[in-house]
Amino acid sequence: MISQKLNKNQKRAVKTTDGPLLIIAGPGSGKTFTLVERIYYLITEKNVEPENILVSTFTEKTAKELMTRVSNRLNEDNIQFNLNEMYLGTIHSICLRLLEENREFTRLKKNFILMDQFDQQYFIYQKSYQYEKITGSELILGNRSRWKKAEELLKWINKVSEEMLSVDELKKSPEPQIQALGQCYELYQQHLEEENALDFSTIQLEASRLLRNHPEIQESLNEKIDYLMIDEYQDTNTIQEEIIFLLAGKKNNVCVVGDDDQGLYRFRGATIRNILEFPKKFEEEKCTQIELSVNYRSHPSIVQFYNQWMEQQSWHYENKSFRFDKKIVPAERSYYGREGVIKASGSDGRNDWYEEVYQFLISMREKGELKDWNQIAFLFRSVRNPKVVGLANYLEEREISVYSPRSNMFFDREEIRLLIGAIMFLFPQLPEVRKWNENAYLEEWEMYDQCFLEFTNELRKPENAKLLKWARKKAKAHYNLAENTDYAFAGLFYQLLQFNLFNKYLESETSYIIDSRPVRNLSLFSQLLTKFEYLHRVSVFTPKNINQLLRAFFNQYLRFLINGGINEYEDDSEYAPSGCVSFLTIHQSKGLEFPIVIVGSLESTPRKQYSDLDEVLQENYYHKNPFEPLNRTKYYDFWRLYYTAFSRAQNLLVLSCQENKASGQGTRNVPSKSFVDSYTPLKSWRHVDDIYKLEIDEIKDVNIKKEYSFTSHINVFETCALQYKFYKELDFSPVRHGATLFGTLVHQTIEDIHKAAIRGEEGKITKERIDEWFYANYNNLIKKERVHLAPTTKEAALSQVKHYVERQNNDWSHIKDAEVDVSLVKDEYVLKGTIDLIKGQDNTVDIIDFKSEKKPDLVKEQDTIYHYKRQLEIYAHLVEERTGQQVNNMHLYYTGEDNSNPYVTFPKDGKSIDHTISKFDRIVERIEEKDYSIEKRPVKQCQNCDMRFYCNQKFKE
Repeated sequence: MISQKLNKNQKRAVKTTDGPLLIIAGPGSGKTFTLVERIYYLITEKNVEPENILVSTFTEKTAKELMTRVSNRLNEDNIQFNLNEMYLGTIHSICLRLLEENREFTRLKKNFILMDQFDQQYFIYQKSYQYEKITGSELILGNRSRWKKAEELLKWINKVSEEMLSVDELKKSPEPQIQALGQCYELYQQHLEEENALDFSTIQLEASRLLRNHPEIQESLNEKIDYLMIDEYQDTNTIQEEIIFLLAGKKNNVCVVGDDDQGLYRFRGATIRNILEFPKKFEEEKCTQIELSVNYRSHPSIVQFYNQWMEQQSWHYENKSFRFDKKIVPAERSYYGREGVIKASGSDGRNDWYEEVYQFLISMREKGELKDWNQIAFLFRSVRNPKVVGLANYLEEREISVYSPRSNMFFDREEIRLLIGAIMFLFPQLPEVRKWNENAYLEEWEMYDQCFLEFTNELRKPENAKLLKWARKKAKAHYNLAENTDYAFAGLFYQLLQFNLFNKYLESETSYIIDSRPVRNLSLFSQLLTKFEYLHRVSVFTPKNINQLLRAFFNQYLRFLINGGINEYEDDSEYAPSGCVSFLTIHQSKGLEFPIVIVGSLESTPRKQYSDLDEVLQENYYHKNPFEPLNRTKYYDFWRLYYTAFSRAQNLLVLSCQENKASGQGTRNVPSKSFVDSYTPLKSWRHVDDIYKLEIDEIKDVNIKKEYSFTSHINVFETCALQYKFYKELDFSPVRHGATLFGTLVHQTIEDIHKAAIRGEEGKITKERIDEWFYANYNNLIKKERVHLAPTTKEAALSQVKHYVERQNNDWSHIKDAEVDVSLVKDEYVLKGTIDLIKGQDNTVDIIDFKSEKKPDLVKEQDTIYHYKRQLEIYAHLVEERTGQQVNNMHLYYTGEDNSNPYVTFPKDGKSIDHTISKFDRIVERIEEKDYSIEKRPVKQCQNCDMRFYCNQKFKE
């Protein structure tokens, strides 16, 4: 039975399942609660299967939280349901799943590369000269640096993808700028195909093409997916809307949820028209519209404040309204008439904003009900603004910790500056490398020089004598490099961790995010180094490449990262860390709530966010006529932005600025004209005694179940808990080795063979076709991993595959499924695995796992066999619990075994499986409790572990 806590409109939203439904969900109106109950209702009352439901969320974090809440809700009633069969995730992740499930119908090959925004921009930068040769490209790229040109081109390329503009039409345009854009886009797509790569925009474009160009796939999905729920619909773009309707098919059981007043992502291509025009997509009165307008989050005066903010704005233009007419009402809750909206600002002419904010915080802690600094969040238009960074520093100097992961302070952190200084010290040739162009001045070198100075100051200290000795020796070797090293930048990074100057940060890691920031930053730096080596296809320093790599690293890569800014670590499960006030952008705060919200950036004014090229594209090349008038969009976006900020507050909303009355040219009024009517009537915190009596809520826990698999988690933890800590928990990026390339290559080629057999194409499993699969997999793997196999090793891998095929005697009837991703939502975590299935006796299935090695001695290496047996038992548990199919036998198949029987077979033993699952549960419990203690080092594994330098020092070996 659905929850009795649902209000009338929430209950109606839950039970309206057939046909199109628009849910306008105001702030704090129980939207997620309603979605959870709606999914629960479909499962329990409508008997819908998991694969028949698609739920799209705005972020992966929201998807995980939703999955956790639904699974907990089902567990309350002991209902078995495999949520992982649902299409649940962001639109990007759902599209990626569709592409992976139907890859053979797309341009993508195995092991395709998925680029983030930095990768995409760097990818364009590295090929920028090709784009600059296109006639008219200067009209798009402008007279900028190559990096800025890449940034500009990236923006327009993504827009073409998101708006699904016709490249042929662009190329035929009479305007040279539009022609050039079409040709640049065409070249970019060619580059993507050559690299077997995807970016976030083309994920959607490829999914759209898949559905439009292959009606049989669309029809299959239409038959399967009965119900769609799309959250945050106001922030969808043109191509996302098309994909949603392609998946919905003729059933049109599409429920979209959102709030047009919180549409924030026009700059990413989102269009508010999707939610405002949704009812018009269907015949009149076919679309049900439900409003969730009761705010369960905020103090009544906060609700009144942001209602007035929206009502005083002008949403009508030329007889059209660009907002749903609504009014949010507070839930019945007693606040005894206390003030819920105040101001805490510096007085005009006194320059005392920092101190005023500080005094307000201290007063709330000493006189009020504030228990933890994490109950307070500051929201700004940008946390990288110098005044905002200044406020953060002011508070931290007075022992109020600030959590601000997007403040662009990564390169200001002590641990990062010392690392940059150390790398500079290790390469004495840098002064020559720096002079790569006598006419070029790179201001980043001033920062580098300061880092170098800070590092050398540390080297003079007696406790760093070992580091000094080691660093001098390395520097001398690098300056006169005569032969190849066995490392590049990432390898050097791990060697530096053996010294106290850096390993002290590894030891400082605690359960508090603010205390673990240094080690998290070291982890992020390791990721940046391995990414550089990946992008430049380098694994070692050579006499020929060393100077070139130094030039690329300092003058390009590191410089671009500094300019673009690096976000520090954010924990999905703890958005407001204990002991810190949060400094967030308003965009970052979307979907969150805080007991006390302090909104700054009150000097802001509406800003134009479109260019002449935007205007031309909208007027002449978009698939739809312009919706909102372009000259009004800056106002609409501004009003929505601050509405979102104001509505994050639960108990107290504070507006804050350094007040200023413009006294002449170059000065301006603060707060700006946009805020005056709302700001002026507010009382200063110093004149409102009631705020100290205000009950302050605690930050709500974010309950997210983590995913664990035997090979990626339990195996690593059992091998070495410290290795797990660094590589899995802290996300240090290991220097890539080719050890797993061999096994992956064998596995992937066998998977191709099995899938051909499953499709009934046994006749295609020929020596020639096996060669094609093998070398295609190899070429795409080395492109992705930047690691090669020696010719003899490659031949050995191919030989293993062919030997396996020969042993089957062209009989593939036993193959049931290949490389199936299976997951099971358990009480405390999600269990995952990738499994090959073969047909067993009497409608049972057998599990088979391939090992690309020789069969071990079953007596002498029984520990290894037992380890693999436990892995198979996990798989058996997954298959039986998730699919209901009974497992008969479990097999290991050793593809490297030439002479004897390659199989090791275990009959399924229920008691043994229960024991293995119990042990799995205990290890997960240790991981969740962050217990990474080890009794002794696993010597064999240490030899190839990047953390060995640190561990040698830690264990004094």
